[in-house]
Amino acid sequence: MPQPYELTVSQAAQQIKEKTLSPVDLAQSLLDRIDATDKDLRAWVTIDREEVLTNAKEREKEAQQGKSLGLLHGVPVGLKDIFYTAGMKTAAGSKVYADFVPDYDATSVAKIKEAGGIILGKAVTTEFATSDPSPTYNPWNFEHTPGGSSSGSSVAVATKTVGAALGSQTGGSTCRPAAYNGIVGLKATYGRISRYGVVPVSWSLDHVGILVRTVEDAALMLQVMSGEDPNDPGSASEPVPDFLQQMTEHNRPPRIGIVSQYYEEKSTQEVWAHTQDVAQRLASAGAEIIELGLPDSFKTAHSAQRIVMNVECAAFHEQFHATQAEDYGPRVRSGMEMGMLVPATKYLQAQRLRRQFRRDMVQMVQQVDAVITPTTPAPAPRDRNTTGDAAFQVPWTTSGLPTVTLPSGLSEDGMPLAVQLGGLPFEEGKLLGAAKWCESVLGVQLSPPNYS
Repeated sequence: MPQPYELTVSQAAQQIKEKTLSPVDLAQSLLDRIDATDKDLRAWVTIDREEVLTNAKEREKEAQQGKSLGLLHGVPVGLKDIFYTAGMKTAAGSKVYADFVPDYDATSVAKIKEAGGIILGKAVTTEFATSDPSPTYNPWNFEHTPGGSSSGSSVAVATKTVGAALGSQTGGSTCRPAAYNGIVGLKATYGRISRYGVVPVSWSLDHVGILVRTVEDAALMLQVMSGEDPNDPGSASEPVPDFLQQMTEHNRPPRIGIVSQYYEEKSTQEVWAHTQDVAQRLASAGAEIIELGLPDSFKTAHSAQRIVMNVECAAFHEQFHATQAEDYGPRVRSGMEMGMLVPATKYLQAQRLRRQFRRDMVQMVQQVDAVITPTTPAPAPRDRNTTGDAAFQVPWTTSGLPTVTLPSGLSEDGMPLAVQLGGLPFEEGKLLGAAKWCESVLGVQLSPPNYS
């Protein structure tokens, strides 16, 4: 019989509903797991154990009375340390925010609580969710980067110290660390999940990310957090469907487009061969695989994203940079200082290029149910001074289209490999259905050897 900490979010929620699992036992199991593993891994930064157990006792009492607040009743969730949480320090991995304690919850955090979820604590982020490396270790090999910027959230989920954790993605900060740690990562459509109360990098690029161990859990977390928010001008007014139902309806052999252009050249030989093997396995199981070409506007996608990110990061941090520049890490400081030098005309041109690229990406993806690429050009680099290469996520982030990354195998040196599936805006249910089908065909569930 599995230990409570080993359960997925969906399994834990179901067992609590059936009264075969105590929320207190689940919370205590996760806290004990953190105590046993996190001294070495450094995935967590702030945990209020007393508050966690108090909330678990309240959820248990409600469960015993037959009351359920929602889909996450009694289930703990981790937060990247950029999500405002009332009364809990939110330091964003930086000296600049070292003592910051918000007096309200981010909308996504509030929705987790409204669904009965328990906030387990704050996971380590790179400084202000950018590219300076974090202190977190990759559980597969301590000499390799865990990725970033959602490094703590990814490692926490991979090592089963929590079933689900929130991340964020401005370039590749959810799906890349998910791939490096062998878990599932979901970046929904831009605007699907409110960013209100999330420390920003770039307002027009930032997405809330979901880090879990199964596609079903990704759908469940998306269901809880989606919806328009008047406090976030970037949130979408699109109605929120039943993602879990749509996922089930689309859980069948999909029509998948594979993109060789750019991705084959950029990938290591091992990663590209693995991606082709995955596509062949999916085809053998009934999927239709076709080759897709990239639009001409792809050529400017990465440059446009970088310009917009640096300028908007500079705009947010300008007041702090004026008095505390020396408190920033070298890479986040360099990025914002570059942003300060970009003329307004170049920023507006970059935004125009992004709009064209989004239209072109929609036209490309409309030909299939999902597009498959490698998630990263290589496995997690053997270098703790980097967060890795976000090149394969940037096109999906800058266009705002949804993506999900799935663990798909191990490299020759025993590091996780992953594939990325992309879909159409606001059709996450269809994308998750294709992903769930691929997940079942591949049958890959990865767990770090020393933390299984």
